[in-house]
Amino acid sequence: MTVGNMESVELFDAGEKGRGLRATKELSTGEVVFAEPSFSAVVFDSLAARVLWRIHKDTSVASDSQLVSVDQLEDHVADLPQEDLKRLQTDVHSFQEYWSYGRKRHSDDYISHIFGIIKCNGFTLSDQRGLQAVGVGLFPNLCLINHDCWPNCTVILNHGNQAAVTSALHSQRRIELRSLGRISEGEELTVSYVDFLNLSADRQKKLKETFHFECTCSHCRQHISDDLMTAAADSEGSKPSAEKVKEVTAFSKECLEKIEMSRIEGQYHEVLKLCLECLEKQENVLADTHLSKLRVLSVCSEVLSYMQLFSEAADYARRMVEAYTKLYHSNNAQLGMATMRAGVTHWHAGQIEVGHGLICKAYGILMVTHGPNHAITKDLESMRMQTEEELKMFKQDEKVYHKMRDTALKKQQQLG
Repeated sequence: MTVGNMESVELFDAGEKGRGLRATKELSTGEVVFAEPSFSAVVFDSLAARVLWRIHKDTSVASDSQLVSVDQLEDHVADLPQEDLKRLQTDVHSFQEYWSYGRKRHSDDYISHIFGIIKCNGFTLSDQRGLQAVGVGLFPNLCLINHDCWPNCTVILNHGNQAAVTSALHSQRRIELRSLGRISEGEELTVSYVDFLNLSADRQKKLKETFHFECTCSHCRQHISDDLMTAAADSEGSKPSAEKVKEVTAFSKECLEKIEMSRIEGQYHEVLKLCLECLEKQENVLADTHLSKLRVLSVCSEVLSYMQLFSEAADYARRMVEAYTKLYHSNNAQLGMATMRAGVTHWHAGQIEVGHGLICKAYGILMVTHGPNHAITKDLESMRMQTEEELKMFKQDEKVYHKMRDTALKKQQQLG
């Protein structure tokens, strides 16, 4: 599969959803359905100017593989609330004063149309390891794929083959659409515009506000997993009262707001203190799959790892991954990344058997979601091989393994 090859998909009328893409052949799990370089991309700058410059340079169609022109994409300007519409008009006015490419001027309506397209279709670009958002890009073919809260595809930024002769094949702004499972010929291709770890009503609200459509996917219609995301703890067959669950959920919400403020201010000891207080309140009241508890488990594991308290972090990371496994699709990228982090945490804690097992599990997921050539997968492959060797040593002689590990840690601390 190379950039520009769209033989596996076709444009079709998806009814109430408008246009969509569907498979023209059967696709296997982890297959790259198509890859696409950006029509335009910027590092948090004026994307509208970049889009217009590209339209002037290449028209709205940059290559033969582009299924629709950029200015045929949906803008949803007519669906904007009054306050957002006023802001848009201000932005358009400012842009018209700024725009100076050649002497060609555009109407306010056309500039509004371009702004609307970017707002609805812009894709956040991260660095190659997915650690930090660095910009935004517009990918016309990707824009044609409709949403589903439980999609059959995922989108990943992959810089591709750096040794390739054709620059399009190693674009610094290149996405891949990858199948999460087997997809039948004629089946619609879908991706998720939002994180699944929200109640169906909250996902629907966000999709309506941001993308201006009512989500009617089966997971929203049937409220699938909402019960797990709001579940009470089940301690030896005894459950807390609904009133107690409500009280602790409200406490958790307030606590999470304080935790976020402390994180922003870099007060990590305060973050840890708040997390532990919250988890104590939640114990035997909220299940680990409850969204409020999951978010505290995630932050607690993260801050303990940052403080290099790996043994304590490992337990929270393991509980978080176990809960994620009950909620996410088995090939979800978020699940893969969380499992990888949990594996590394256990490894650093000296729990090599669990750590290696989690790293192997994460590797299996990311081979589907990211592919073998992605930087993250390559990092994970190195970790998998290293932990495999350490596991062999551990099984041969535990004392020798732990002695070697302690020596390596002391040396690392001295160097640090």
